[in-house]
Amino acid sequence: MRRAEPRSIVIWTLVALVGAAGWSVLALARDEEVSAAWMVAAALGSYAIAYRFYSKFIAYKVLKVDRTRATPAERLDNGIDFHPTDRRVLLGHHFAAIAGAGPLVGPVLAAQMGYLPGTIWIVVGVIFAGAVQDMVVLFFSTRRDGRSLGQMARDEIGPFGGAAALLAAFAIMIILLGVLALVIVNALAESPWGTFSIAMTIPIALLMGFYLRVLRPGRVSEVSLIGIALLLAALVAGRRVAESSLADTFTLAPSTLVVWLVAYGFVASILPVWMLLAPRDYLSTFMKIGTILLLALGVVIALPTMRMDPVTDFASRGDGPVFAGSLFPFVFITIACGALSGFHALISSGTTPKMIQKETQVRMIGYGSMLMESSVAVMALVAASIIDPGLYFAMNAPAGVIGDTVQEASKAVAGFGYSISPADLAQAAKNVEESSLLSRTGGAPTLAVGVSEIFSQVTGGSMRAFWYHFAIMFEALFILTALDAGTRVGRFMLQDMLGNVYKPFKKLSWKPGLVLTSAAVTGLWGYFLWVGVHEPLGGINQLFPVFGIANQLLAAVALTVCTTLLVKSGRLKWAWITGVPLAWDATVTLTASWQKVFSDDPRVGFFKQRSVYRDAIDDGRVLPPAKSMDDMHTVVTNSTVDGVLSAALALLIVVVILDAARVCLKHIRAPEASRLSEAPYVKSTLTAPAGLFPTAEEKREAAERQELIR
Repeated sequence: MRRAEPRSIVIWTLVALVGAAGWSVLALARDEEVSAAWMVAAALGSYAIAYRFYSKFIAYKVLKVDRTRATPAERLDNGIDFHPTDRRVLLGHHFAAIAGAGPLVGPVLAAQMGYLPGTIWIVVGVIFAGAVQDMVVLFFSTRRDGRSLGQMARDEIGPFGGAAALLAAFAIMIILLGVLALVIVNALAESPWGTFSIAMTIPIALLMGFYLRVLRPGRVSEVSLIGIALLLAALVAGRRVAESSLADTFTLAPSTLVVWLVAYGFVASILPVWMLLAPRDYLSTFMKIGTILLLALGVVIALPTMRMDPVTDFASRGDGPVFAGSLFPFVFITIACGALSGFHALISSGTTPKMIQKETQVRMIGYGSMLMESSVAVMALVAASIIDPGLYFAMNAPAGVIGDTVQEASKAVAGFGYSISPADLAQAAKNVEESSLLSRTGGAPTLAVGVSEIFSQVTGGSMRAFWYHFAIMFEALFILTALDAGTRVGRFMLQDMLGNVYKPFKKLSWKPGLVLTSAAVTGLWGYFLWVGVHEPLGGINQLFPVFGIANQLLAAVALTVCTTLLVKSGRLKWAWITGVPLAWDATVTLTASWQKVFSDDPRVGFFKQRSVYRDAIDDGRVLPPAKSMDDMHTVVTNSTVDGVLSAALALLIVVVILDAARVCLKHIRAPEASRLSEAPYVKSTLTAPAGLFPTAEEKREAAERQELIR
């Protein structure tokens, strides 16, 4: 192994010291103002060290990535689902696909517990769990022709545990897609600026796809500049459209948005991946990363202080107004994307392994993309923590808790242990040109207020409203890219499931199967979304309470599959790399599932909530959030469904883990009897760098290849 140069040692020592200084300030500061810049320093320093050393160790020492081995994109290239894609474009696609609502919303909600627990989980969780899961799943799926997570479980664990994994993964996927779509609808409804700007990304992406495929193949830099210029033009034009006579055209009701989203999801799922999905995700990545970098720069320039407590009393009491439950396990459920998310494993075993050029790229795309998403989560937590805590709780507590007027809200917030005057609440809404900020739950509006606070400190207070509405539109764009990629992955999962019964479905690009499964997936999440939009307590709203737990249970499936494959592929001594995160995730999620099913607190336990509302119905009383007796019956139904679903999903995950443990023990006792479903080795004829920038050796290899072609 090559010895480190003195210059490299100095650089990485300085990076480590910056990160350590940030953590020291965050951990030791008490009863004094702490700059948000220290949180950014702690996170970025940790990310840099983790990527440079830990991810490299896993990729080359544990997984032993092979640059001479042909990937499914090269071997099975059909121009629809399988297509070798430039690493820069694929990095953009993968990041855009995994970075949905979670890294923006989860940390904002978890700020109720204080900024320190969330920061620790986001950074430590991503380094040792989330990024590891994403990279290892991507590697093993690439070795298996890009098979879905559920199908890998069936192939490697067996039909019993595999069937449980397939069923759990697909059910959770539909819930996740429905929730993502609901967040988009809420963000874009009655917003002509956001609707126009996001609609324009579709023709821009189509142009970029044809440019790279037909007009100027391989000219990624050219198409990037064109895409950025057109995207900026669309953003500027979007604001002008919102102020023009065209505003009504792009002001869509929620039900209309549902129809357009379902139609878009179906089309994006069946079109060739190079035509719309990959270029659109790559395009949106510029805006996502650009905004986050500007936000980090704004923090460094403005140096805003953390106004939220490091750890609040709600962390131990578990009676927070934003969500009920104690710090353990619910902070680790509320913050998923950015730390550890099962949804990512579906992308890593969905679209990305069918487009990756080289196994050596799994480090940059799998581990690197997750670190990028984690940085988004950190910035979201910063945005929530620098605003007045009184405003934070007034925005995130439901109306049934704080009331409908600024006077009632001010009094309720005082009961939480914080203070904000009615005049300040009214002024905060006026600053961002909103009629009210009370009970703007869900996290997105709070993030927008925090973003506007940071940017306005740099550009001037007069632009606060502009930055607020820009952030709202930015969040919608952020989430939509996860919806289209997720729908395509859902189609892959359903085809894998049906292919076990009827073989033609195994051919992912078989047109009848492609259309039927795409229609089924969009129809399922579209149905829950449609009902949820029209019935505040129905449809996807009914399933929203199990969203966080379902996502983390899916991560348990992914880590179980990874651990099993490490054992079966002769890497038993390295199984702790995914085994330790699996033990932690299983402990957290199963504890949360138990509490959500059996807790005696009606704000936590589904069945206890059902009992309370059933007793109220018998007494003729109406309890919030219900507004009528019909709503009361709906709450009872929802509580029952959520409780049964939580128990069923937890049971399925336990079955998967136990069956996987059986398979691992069987392999340890008789390794010669184990069978791997890995695709046979085929020598690659492609040349492509492993990282963002090619090394001298990779440049030399590419030049030699060009000489041979000539």
